[in-house]
Amino acid sequence: MRILILGATGMVGQGVLRETLLAKDVSEAVVLGRTPIEKSDDKLKEIIHGNLFDLTDIESQLENLDACFFCLGVSSYGMSEADYARISYDLTLSVAKTLLRLNPMMTFVYVSGAGTDSTERGKSMWARVKGKTENALLALPFKAVYLFRPGIIQPLHGVKSKTKAYRLLYPILWPFIVIARPLMPGVILTTVNVGLAMLNAARRGEGDRVLESKDIYQLSR
Repeated sequence: MRILILGATGMVGQGVLRETLLAKDVSEAVVLGRTPIEKSDDKLKEIIHGNLFDLTDIESQLENLDACFFCLGVSSYGMSEADYARISYDLTLSVAKTLLRLNPMMTFVYVSGAGTDSTERGKSMWARVKGKTENALLALPFKAVYLFRPGIIQPLHGVKSKTKAYRLLYPILWPFIVIARPLMPGVILTTVNVGLAMLNAARRGEGDRVLESKDIYQLSR
């Protein structure tokens, strides 16, 4: 498989990239982003592109892909709904539509989050926007669309969050997470779980599915 990954510098994206590079049935992991990643591998191909809203100049490098793991996202803290929607909705749909045109048989895997609001009418701004994004992706005729809604994720193998608050919080919560995760594997995921689940979604490539934490865990197995 040839897999495209967006958001490979974030916590989820780092973990997903690691598992993708380790997978024997992946021939190439194509990472698309604005900044380089600190990683080298024979399977890795990096595409550095400043304007992700316009992929015209790099379209030839985005063909013949089997799946896209869309891990790109920002925190909604301190953002207006319009600004948050521009990244979480507008950018996601812009990239997705380009990829669909170039790869009509692609499986598209999108990371939203636990609590996403499919009705698009709830009080939580981020949940409404994510719900709107999920609904729009499901309306696109990809081979398959998988919507991942993880909650707590334990970073493993040197993976770190880019969000300062999370980096400060994880050391405090780490003892609890280490003890609780084996007891609640369907509640507390690891970056390995998420990466393996995405790969299995790409391998199956059938139907449209919304996956909560417990579903992601089962798919990772």
